[in-house]
Amino acid sequence: MNKSHANNTSFSRRFCAAPMMDWSDRHCRFFWRLLSKNTLLYTEMVTTGALIHGDRERFLAFSPAEQPVALQVGGSDPAALAQCTGFAAQWGYSEINLNCGCPSDRVQSGRIGACLMAEPALVRDCISAMREAADIPVTIKHRIGIDDMDDYQGLRDFVAIVAESGCKTFIVHARKAWLQGLSPKENRDIPPLDYALVARLKAEFPQLEIIVNGGITTLEQCETLLQGVDGVMLGREIYANPYLLAGVDRALFDGSAATPGRSEVMAQFMDYCELELAKGTRLNQMTRHILGLYQGLPGARRFRRVISENAHKPGAGIEVLQQALRQLEQRNSALPAAQ
Repeated sequence: MNKSHANNTSFSRRFCAAPMMDWSDRHCRFFWRLLSKNTLLYTEMVTTGALIHGDRERFLAFSPAEQPVALQVGGSDPAALAQCTGFAAQWGYSEINLNCGCPSDRVQSGRIGACLMAEPALVRDCISAMREAADIPVTIKHRIGIDDMDDYQGLRDFVAIVAESGCKTFIVHARKAWLQGLSPKENRDIPPLDYALVARLKAEFPQLEIIVNGGITTLEQCETLLQGVDGVMLGREIYANPYLLAGVDRALFDGSAATPGRSEVMAQFMDYCELELAKGTRLNQMTRHILGLYQGLPGARRFRRVISENAHKPGAGIEVLQQALRQLEQRNSALPAAQ
């Protein structure tokens, strides 16, 4: 059944949480939303085939509390992408994003992801079809280049051609993708990042919204990068250290915004878990996303261990989180007052 939620038309891409396969699912996004009201959240990439022929409810369902949230799709057939854009609009997503950045062999074989950077005219046609299909923003996420396309001119030409579709927002992973000879994991660190190239793109195309992605780890770094681009997107860092998100609203949006405390976030997340458990969701499907919440604090290891060792067990309930928090409190109460 279609469970659409009203599209959020007033949102900013100044700070975005990246689409991450196997990570940024609906439970993760709900948790992240508790930490930041303004962050634009992205789903995991879903292929057009999965949406058209698969379990649409499974792939598209989300909580209205997650808004603003964008759907990322993978595909290269304009008609199929147009159909999926219609689905995104019907289900209430704030945006749909075309993946032209994933380097894995699996998506390449399906003509999905970074390999599409070699076919800018096709990408332009895909986005034109998507924009005609529904009245929600259509954006693109891509690399600064692929394989031997390692000069600025190649990147510039790709963006110029795709922009002919009317696409206004380009999310640029500031690392080239090697489609031959490197694994997706190796592509996360090789070759080096080039933020200056993305800033140059913004300078040449001031009418476009340019978001930079790749290797960003602090809010201070975000503030520096925002001097040259319109937005930043973080992925692995906020998954490993989610409390970074708690400072986003105050640092990048509203200097008077309140910073949610970890205890407050946990209380709300536990309420969410209870509701989901009653629907049959397994506890570990939700709690795997919160393991880094207390990173760097005394007791964080105990907190993670209790959850990791117990949340997957049949029948595991909210008591696992209560036990994890007790371990955290015991560790902190045992510290000398000076700490």
